[in-house]
Amino acid sequence: MEQPSAFHLQMRLDNVAVITIDVPDEKMNTLKAAFAGQIRQVIQRARENPHLAGIVMISGKPDSFIAGADISMIAACNSAQQAETLAKQGQKVMSDIAALPFPVVAAIHGACLGGGLELALACGQRICTLDDKTRLGLPEVQLGLLPGSGGTQRLPRLVGVSNALDLMLTGKTLRPRQALKIGLVDDAVPHSILLETAVARVLKGQKPRARLPVRERLINGPLGRALLFTLATRQTRAKTKGNYPATERILAVVRNGLEQGSSSGYAAEAKAFGELVMTPESRALRSLFFATTAIKKEHGAEAEPHKLRAVGVLGGGLMGGGIACVTATRAGLPVRIKDINTEGINHALKYSWDTLGKKVKRRHIKPAERLRQMALISGDTEFRGFQQRDVIIEAVFEDLALKQKMVAEVEQHCSAATIFASNTSSLPIADIAAQAQRPENVIGLHYFSPVDKMPLAEVIPHAATSAQTIATTVALAKKQGKTAIVVADRAGFYVNRILAPYLNEAVRCLLEGEPIEVIDNALVEFGFPVGPVQLVDEIGIDVCLKIIPILEQAYGERFNAPAAFSAVSADNRKGRKNGRGFYRYTGASLPGKKRVDSSIYPLIKVKPKARLEGALIAQRCVMMMLNEAVRCHDEQVIRSPRDGDIGAVMGIGFPPFLGGPFHYIDALGATMVVNTLVSLMHQYGERFAPCDALRRMAEQDEKFYKTERVSDTHIDSVA
Repeated sequence: MEQPSAFHLQMRLDNVAVITIDVPDEKMNTLKAAFAGQIRQVIQRARENPHLAGIVMISGKPDSFIAGADISMIAACNSAQQAETLAKQGQKVMSDIAALPFPVVAAIHGACLGGGLELALACGQRICTLDDKTRLGLPEVQLGLLPGSGGTQRLPRLVGVSNALDLMLTGKTLRPRQALKIGLVDDAVPHSILLETAVARVLKGQKPRARLPVRERLINGPLGRALLFTLATRQTRAKTKGNYPATERILAVVRNGLEQGSSSGYAAEAKAFGELVMTPESRALRSLFFATTAIKKEHGAEAEPHKLRAVGVLGGGLMGGGIACVTATRAGLPVRIKDINTEGINHALKYSWDTLGKKVKRRHIKPAERLRQMALISGDTEFRGFQQRDVIIEAVFEDLALKQKMVAEVEQHCSAATIFASNTSSLPIADIAAQAQRPENVIGLHYFSPVDKMPLAEVIPHAATSAQTIATTVALAKKQGKTAIVVADRAGFYVNRILAPYLNEAVRCLLEGEPIEVIDNALVEFGFPVGPVQLVDEIGIDVCLKIIPILEQAYGERFNAPAAFSAVSADNRKGRKNGRGFYRYTGASLPGKKRVDSSIYPLIKVKPKARLEGALIAQRCVMMMLNEAVRCHDEQVIRSPRDGDIGAVMGIGFPPFLGGPFHYIDALGATMVVNTLVSLMHQYGERFAPCDALRRMAEQDEKFYKTERVSDTHIDSVA
């Protein structure tokens, strides 16, 4: 049975053909291989009009142009040759569009990403809306790939090499005015006149190609180009540590096209695309993409969430201010803050004002929009205005008695349906709910600092939490822009539990005499965004000291904190928050570089000297994390390996190119992980003993994920 076409032709009286792209039964348009024939058919039908003035391509979806290529189609490739053929098919379609002998204008509203932008680049002109939903970019590098339908060749010639490399190497997206500024689009207009503006462009005829700015023309010379690629290669390697092969291939393919000509560039692009699809890095990144896409569709429980109309926050500190900010600015919900004094409320309000101020400065929003969003946030020292709040998020100190008091006060001053969500990082939710009149309304909602930047939230029901409370809390986290994983009410939950042994091992390396910067560099080279010792400073040394004893009491000696933590804390070192930690936070230092506070060494009775290989330091820390992650899965702290991978990548910064702890264990093989842990155990102690679940997996040669073919699409499914 023939599939309905995603391309619909309307011939206007002024002889402009409007091709509307509307993939059936999909929320957003994505490009599929089967569309190549459909595009050619619809263009051929338009050309049957002898008076055809030109074509406008526009989306039939309300919020997107084309969000990219269908990733499942790429995952279905079984060889580099198959993927290369796929890229060549895409290139041919785009080349056919670019070769049309009349004006073709892309009318863009919403997401225009990846293959969508490559299609727009094949058009002679591009018009986009000024709407905040409109974004343009080539984010393929985030999947371990490069643009495979001509983007590496057309973009540099349109906007210049430096602008093109900036877009392709980072995967960042541009807002409409940014796209207009660099010449990626020819005009940016209100949504209401998008089609009319595009039609007018067609009727004006072909537009002469604009000259690149002087800077870009200089770069296009042999010397300028050589210097640019040398600098870009150096900066890229410094950032990626060689862990993302797609960046090196992007640089090589773009340069090939500029120096050897377009034909050579297109061939190099297709070949590189095919080879990158088969890399373990791309497989891992695509696995994460499928995982996060799937989890966004889930409610967290078999229940319909309550409608969310208003939220309350208890505590105006750093976390409370961040939670209030994302509730108002991303969820668009009215939020009321309660604190014991007005200073706390003002602190929380300032957090949102400053956050929005950065957006105003970058011209992402107008000052009037900042005022509108700020109007959603209010505060009081009493419970006035809390009666009709659907969810109250508690962000007070980590003190059980205080949190139980908060539950009692919320039950007294709010409605019987109000949910109490505790942003605790360590206290059991069941204990917080122990004296509650309505324990079914009590749940954990653990954010990560800084709240407006960290994408993860842990939702933690206790035994008596209702399904509707879970679903409503997950819905709120999503509205706040978070990816939510539901985890069990066990000490440390998931993220902090797997993080603690990793940090502990780093501190043990320090006590053995390894310099702080050597330890941190080893884990950054491995792929983490910051090293573990710096991360202790970021989390707060005092916070670590509160969490670790709870974990030690629950799980035993393997969570025993090294004595160094106590010695450092006794010196009033809390980390970044009070400017005193393992690193210095005052005085001059190189941009992007922090200086170790060398006064820390005598305090912990260490004379620093690098003795261990960086790879061994990384292995010790990471293996502790992997072992604990498997325990969490075995004890059903997490619902699936997928949730464990998402939690580690988004909550801790586990290297995305490794796909998360469970994907990484599968890649290494359980037997290798067990053997490595046994070797470390003989050398460093019982804390490295592989858990029973991992030993079982090794004995039975099991994996956490298996690959299945469903409707000719490869997907990762939990074993």
